[in-house]
This record gives sequence, C-alpha cells and structure tokens, in this order.
Amino acid sequence: MNATPKELLEMRGIKLKIENKVILDGIDLTLYEDEVLVLMGLSGGGKSTLLSVITGLLKPDEGALFILGTDEDLLKATETRLNEGRMHMGMVYQNGALISSMNVHDNIALPLRELTDKNAEEIDSIVDQKLELVGLKDAKQKLPSELSGGMQKRVGLARALVLDPRLVLFDEPTAGLDPIHSATINDLIIQLRDKQKVTALVVTHELESAFAIASRMAFLDEGKIILQGTPDEFRGSDIPVITQFFSSYLKLENGKE
Repeated sequence: MNATPKELLEMRGIKLKIENKVILDGIDLTLYEDEVLVLMGLSGGGKSTLLSVITGLLKPDEGALFILGTDEDLLKATETRLNEGRMHMGMVYQNGALISSMNVHDNIALPLRELTDKNAEEIDSIVDQKLELVGLKDAKQKLPSELSGGMQKRVGLARALVLDPRLVLFDEPTAGLDPIHSATINDLIIQLRDKQKVTALVVTHELESAFAIASRMAFLDEGKIILQGTPDEFRGSDIPVITQFFSSYLKLENGKE
C-alpha cells in the first residue's frame, strides 16, 4: 500500500487584485513532496504572478500559504520567518536573471555569500557540485554574455540549487530554446525529482515539455484553477478552454506511431 504523499506547499484562497483587475481569484493549490507540478494557462492569466506570491515578492489581498507541512501562514509571518521560508525555495527565471558583470562562479555563489556563513573553500566546493549537476563544470569563469541561452538557464538552475531547497519554481524554463536544449532542461528537472528529491512547480506553455516532465498538471483560467490532475486526466478533459489549448499538441501526439 502506497504511503500518502506529504504536502510541501499549500495555497488556500489566494486572491489578488492589481489596479482593480482580478488577477488571482481564490487559488487553492497543493504541491506534494517529490513531484513536478506543471502550471499552465493562457498568456497574461496570472501564472507568473502566482510564483511571485509564493516567493513573497507580492502580497495577496486574501488567502494563506503554508510550506513544509507546518501550520504557520507565511503570508502573516514576520519578515524573518518569511526569509527563513524562502531559504527552502529556489527560483529559476525565464531569462536566467544572471548578473552580467559577474562570472558564472560568482553568480552561483551569491546566495551563499549573502545568506550563509560558509567560508570561501566551502562555497567553491558547493558551486563546483552544482555546476557538475547541470553539466557546466568547465564554464565557471565565463561571463553570462559568453553563454548560450540554454547554458544561461542551466546556470540559473545551479544558482537556485545552492541552498539545497526542497522546492524549485521554474518560470518558462524551456521558452526560446531549440528542441535539444529543451530536452536537456526537461531531463534536469526529472533528475532533480527522481535523484535529488526536489519538488518542482513549473510554469510553461510548451506542451511537449509539460507532458514530458509532469507528475500532475493544473490549469489557471481567469484567476481560478479550473482543473488539477494527471497528464492522462488532462488528455481526456472536455473543458473547452483546455481542449482548445491542447488541441494542436494532442492531435500531433495522437498521430505518432
């Protein structure tokens, strides 16, 4: 008998208005340990905004946020407790968000220097480990401008992992990449789940990537989660906005031998 999966992050009733426009309208969403939850939806539908709420960059008008199975609402926590909660999260931005004047090593080392008391030798060792994990051990002296888009995203992932977070948030991790580099990023996300026991929340509109990596999926439409389920449940959905969103991909998938 399989054990009940443990909750890693739970959002309850998250509501947010920006300039009187409803962006998030009562979001209830749970992530479980060791899964990849893919969040999809139409452009401008609030997916990246939801990531900002989770990381504490935006404060919602209503709702509650819990991590690591605790009963402490992070949205009501002190700044100190909020920062402690953030230590359990890593964020991989769509464009990598690397500091252009710093080389790869220093970009990755920055959270360790700012948030821990580790010495230079310890930091160097951790940076080397994370670069090895993302397949860029020989790139640590390069500047971001010397890297391809796919390499920049892998450096961003290495930086997100330096504090050994339990949860990593990805904002469009394969956007703008060719199929080979997209597959590399997808493989890294799956490896993190299966070997490093990292839970991931991935915002993407790249459907091939979504179906390749997802343990579960959720669809955000007009500020609400209208469906959560397995990839097979999404394939079988008859909700019009979802069937339309997936139509071209599923036709291609069904045409494969």
